[in-house]
Amino acid sequence: MKPQIFAPSRREVLAGLTVSTAGLFGGGASPVTTTRLALRARPATLALRPEQPPAAIWELTAVSQLGDVHLKRFDRCEVTFRNALPVPLAPVWYGLNDADAADPLRGLAPAAPDATEISIISIPNAGTLATDFRLFEDHLKQPARPLPIIADETTPIAVDRDEVLLIEEWRVRPDGTALPPGRDPKDTTPLYTLNGRTSFELSAAASERLRLRFINGSQRSVLAIKLESHEVHVMALDGQPAEPFPARNGALVLAPGARADAFVDTVKSAAIMLHDGREARRIGSLAISGYRERRAPLFPPQPLPSNDLPEKLDLKGALRSDVTLGATEVGWTRTANFSTASAPAFRAKAGRTVVLAVTNPAPATTVFHLHGHHFRLLDRLDDGWKPYWLDTLAIEPGQTQRIAFAATSPGRWLIESVVTDWAAPRLVRWYGVE
Repeated sequence: MKPQIFAPSRREVLAGLTVSTAGLFGGGASPVTTTRLALRARPATLALRPEQPPAAIWELTAVSQLGDVHLKRFDRCEVTFRNALPVPLAPVWYGLNDADAADPLRGLAPAAPDATEISIISIPNAGTLATDFRLFEDHLKQPARPLPIIADETTPIAVDRDEVLLIEEWRVRPDGTALPPGRDPKDTTPLYTLNGRTSFELSAAASERLRLRFINGSQRSVLAIKLESHEVHVMALDGQPAEPFPARNGALVLAPGARADAFVDTVKSAAIMLHDGREARRIGSLAISGYRERRAPLFPPQPLPSNDLPEKLDLKGALRSDVTLGATEVGWTRTANFSTASAPAFRAKAGRTVVLAVTNPAPATTVFHLHGHHFRLLDRLDDGWKPYWLDTLAIEPGQTQRIAFAATSPGRWLIESVVTDWAAPRLVRWYGVE
């Protein structure tokens, strides 16, 4: 009888490395899990046209949880993911900057159909996050919905209501079925929903202060969303607090995957309008009923608590690199073909400032997303930066934008590039922080 040889899987090797590292740096004990979250990928339907049957879609849901998903800054969360769909999948987190974030392309394999996987993620920042399957677009047989995730601040925020407004984009065929992204949208019509509805109503009383978390959950389109007849104070972008500033004409312009937290003091009923670059359309409304009595008037909003990102960046001593979006000759590849054996876009030492000149050579706007870190958008002369952090940026045709970030999260991280065209493939590269 031959001896049995144990050959651990890649997942088991990675899990062993994680345990070993925790033992080396944590006194032999793993950090304590503070919360748990059960997620499930499953088939679903969504009513997109009233005269036709609901369209088949795929969705990511939080099991046994009503309403929005709330975690808290500094949580260490055990995530149980059940894949009830016919292709390998894993949730991909956006806005989560931490070395032990679950990332199916950097190491941890996606869950097989009918499989359940458990991972541990840390929540270093408060803010508006999202998780979805967009890195698996090449395998999706139906369009898939993202799942908003709220990471609450450790101290209460002075608002009366906290609401998520998820904008989604669909390409609908004449028979009412919906087309996944990355396919030719010929003979389809663009359609948009707000919180899963083609006409959404948000109810409130007059004189309420609302925290509205806008998420552009569309896959390809840069969208402008406007709440008419109200002043909109931008409080955070892409999950990171900003110096409060008024949105120009009350409109927020968001790239696919971008998020914006805004404070709105309600005045009267108003339309919620969306513009996709071609036409404006009404996708919802704010319905005012009654009046909220207040002991004191509403004062201008104060900044949200800091997530402790660096106040200053050392631009003079920065590592500088050029990143040309979408060029296959320099390493961009479809997500299905990605491997960390490929050459990185750049490598940086932990703690060093990185300055990237990101160029879009395409004839259409291209969306750039940086995993693992948030960045500052630099002024044209490198003599300062905008007073907010981003992880997603839309770059116009032929343009170069300069960004800077502090490389504080060691590991291998993804960069995404996708042209704002429904048929365009999503491309990825990676960079290293050592």
